[in-house]
Amino acid sequence: MQTNEKLIVVTGGSKGIGRAVVSRFLQAGYPVATCARSADDLAALTTAMEAVVPGAILHTMPADLSRAEDCARFAAFVLAVGLPVEVLVNNAGAFVPGRLQDEPADGSQLRQMLAVNLLSAYDVTLPLLPGFLARRRGHIFTICSTASITAYPNGGSYGIAKHALLGFTKNLREELKPSGVRVTAVLPGPTLTASWEGIDLPADRFVKSEDVAEAVFGAYSLSPQAVIEELLIRPQLGDL
Repeated sequence: MQTNEKLIVVTGGSKGIGRAVVSRFLQAGYPVATCARSADDLAALTTAMEAVVPGAILHTMPADLSRAEDCARFAAFVLAVGLPVEVLVNNAGAFVPGRLQDEPADGSQLRQMLAVNLLSAYDVTLPLLPGFLARRRGHIFTICSTASITAYPNGGSYGIAKHALLGFTKNLREELKPSGVRVTAVLPGPTLTASWEGIDLPADRFVKSEDVAEAVFGAYSLSPQAVIEELLIRPQLGDL
């Protein structure tokens, strides 16, 4: 297959939205680098992608991006591939529902939610920024959530972290406007991923991961002088 000489980076690429984004860019002929906590999940992803896109180039590394040292290792892994990073999709995250008043008094749940949903994006983006700035091009996506703009009674620390991730994205966008690097926040509503396993609801009450991936690819495909600042995607019937 024809392979593009620009690298796409997707964090948390073994499942859900991340997996769909990995697949979409591989199908478009781009080499992709991704990570996930489970080496077995990454091996399964590689096997699946080879079946869907013969000849696809997929670089994988096990990493827990709630840990700053793993973020640094993954960024170094990406840079060692030796290709210019064209797109970074900060997708790694975790959802733990609940009320703030019921969370551990030591603040551990908030710190964990911030680590995986916010600091992972910060800690992977910063080491890759010099390359984007030097080339004066590229696109950075953060996978936020409708919880980034709406407070839910059961949102707890997850909602705080996702609000903060949108704030990070907005600040990054303002900072990078003169550089030519585009920045997009993606805000999906309930999406049919592992986070919703066991929920007794029909599939049509959820957004498909593939639709989110297609929206990301479409936003990237615009001409360089246009940027979709925020992509808000909800199920047709609205949020749950």
